[in-house]
Amino acid sequence: MPALRTALLQSSGVLGDTAQNLKALDEAAAQAAQSGSGLLVTSEMFLTGYALDLQDIPGLAEPADGPSAVAIGEIARRHGIAVLYGYPERADDAVYNAAQLIGPDGVRLANYRKTHLFGCFEQDAFTPGDTPVVQADLGGLRIGIMICYDVEFPENVRAHALAGTDLLLVPTAQMHPFQFVAEQLVPVRAFENQMYIAYVNRTGPEGEFEFVGLSCLASPDGVTRTRAGRGEEMVFGEADPELLAASRENNPYLRDRRPGLYASLV
Repeated sequence: MPALRTALLQSSGVLGDTAQNLKALDEAAAQAAQSGSGLLVTSEMFLTGYALDLQDIPGLAEPADGPSAVAIGEIARRHGIAVLYGYPERADDAVYNAAQLIGPDGVRLANYRKTHLFGCFEQDAFTPGDTPVVQADLGGLRIGIMICYDVEFPENVRAHALAGTDLLLVPTAQMHPFQFVAEQLVPVRAFENQMYIAYVNRTGPEGEFEFVGLSCLASPDGVTRTRAGRGEEMVFGEADPELLAASRENNPYLRDRRPGLYASLV
């Protein structure tokens, strides 16, 4: 089974300008597809920007099958590449911090709602999701999705490991001074759970936040296979099923678990 070449788009975007951000996504998808990538991953709230005024978020939020989803489906189909993007999702009377995976045929594969909301801003703006493990199959791999703060809860990632996730996609809006998450925590999560993790951040100033970049693809052996700097760029890495299988064979973490000893955690 061939490796899944994955493009990580680290960008600033234009706050509140969905049309401009869709244009940037189209250009990025073309570049990623030309590089041989089968998957393009963007950041948390890519579609609208992150540091929105609270009163503006409901008007910018869209349903999972809304006009931007249709446009991104057309982008994915035209370039023949799967796309994971972050956006504010409107469903009934709630707004969620969501991420959606569109297949290379333009069809939605999965939609995930952030389960752990960070800080007063997110807790005031969004309703938390209640489905911790959302998965889809792509390129022979089981893909999982979570968003930013979610990956900082070890139980959350372990649930994905036990459900068979091979490649965990984590769009994020990680700001200063929490860069250690990208630099140290993400590779550890990949190692202890025996999976690939694609962690894709925003960059630059936005509102009161300073996003730190440092997007990365970490592999199940704990190695950072690709790492962006602090500015706007696209970096590439491969999720290799053969390396994944070999690492899982050699690392006994999941086989040696004794869940009965951990019952007090839940």
